Amino acid sequence: MNRPARPLIAIPARFSASCSALRYGAEVNARALIEAVWRGGGEPATIHPHAPGGSADPGLVADRLSRFDGILLPGGGDLSPSRYGVDPVHGSVHDIDAEQDGFDLAVARQALHAGLPLLAICRGVQVVNVALGGTLAEHQAGWRREHRNLVHQVDIQAGSALHGITGSAVVTASCYHHQRVDRMGAGLTVTAKAADGTSEAFELLGRHAWFIGVQWHPEDTALPDPVQQALFNALVQAARQRW
Repeated sequence: MNRPARPLIAIPARFSASCSALRYGAEVNARALIEAVWRGGGEPATIHPHAPGGSADPGLVADRLSRFDGILLPGGGDLSPSRYGVDPVHGSVHDIDAEQDGFDLAVARQALHAGLPLLAICRGVQVVNVALGGTLAEHQAGWRREHRNLVHQVDIQAGSALHGITGSAVVTASCYHHQRVDRMGAGLTVTAKAADGTSEAFELLGRHAWFIGVQWHPEDTALPDPVQQALFNALVQAARQRW
């Protein structure tokens, strides 16, 4: 089979209740995210989240992902606490969509099973954590724990894959989240932390597939900051190596 000039990177869409340019509801991805993948040499492809009733068919998801070279799980609304066994739900939890949750979890599981290179951002890393049996803290707030609209420094563990990608022990990260990883899923290890102790990046032990998960939004500053763009470059490079 002839390969395209650019590795195909699948990005599950996010449901949007309205879109002024289209006059209707839409399935979208952030332009900054798409452009960061493109600058990295990838062909970004938005895919439809299909999980009727909140449950995706694993075989269908595997078939759909088989044509792609890498996966990017982007940020978005909150994952339903029912997906990690929490009840009742904290009042701050918002924008839950059962179909989105079911599809994203299935994509994460299939990507890890098939060894597809996977970059998980914000909600995306939370999805991976839950897919691996972990839990989330439903709301992170209080003095020095507010991570909405926050740009701060993150310390990266020496010798980690993230350290090798960024070439730096400290990076400036743009955060927009109110939830975080609580109990870590099987095989995950923390490779970066904020000054307040929040775990900001994760890698997987004992797996040969390429995986990086970051709690911040590298696409926010990837255009002016080559350190953040390096995450997207590394995903595309790992995808190309599968050819």
